Amino acid sequence: MTNTCPTRRVVMMGAVAALAACGFQPVYGPGGGGAALQNAVLVDEPLTRDAYLLTREVEQRLGRATDAQYGLGYDISVREESIAISSNDVTTRYNLIGQVTFALRDLSTQKVVNSGKVNSFTGYSASGSTVATQSAEQDARERLMQILADQMITRLIAVAPAP
Repeated sequence: MTNTCPTRRVVMMGAVAALAACGFQPVYGPGGGGAALQNAVLVDEPLTRDAYLLTREVEQRLGRATDAQYGLGYDISVREESIAISSNDVTTRYNLIGQVTFALRDLSTQKVVNSGKVNSFTGYSASGSTVATQSAEQDARERLMQILADQMITRLIAVAPAP
């Protein structure tokens, strides 16, 4: 005996119809804003390791600009915060708190078409050797730049103009 729920089907069909009625369309689908940014964003030259990591993530998601229509400027700030201290007064865990302020500009007019700010954090342990702590911090910075790039790209794509 199968248990089919006509109410569930009706609700799902209603939800799909409502999304279609409000103009919803997939970002990477035909006419979606994601296609407008694909291989069209020239990211400002990275001058620091954090900037390199952020740029790498953006280019992996959006592709390298072959015929750039947009320029992406950014400002990265990262601060370190002690969050765990042992009974010997030694810090054993840190948080890296990062923020990226960004602006997407049309290269033909230099007009800013989208801008914003994203922030997040990651943590790492400092309870091992010096080498292990340095490696953990580098890994945490890479994770942080990936998170910030993902948030930034999501915001850019959400309001990108349709091609």
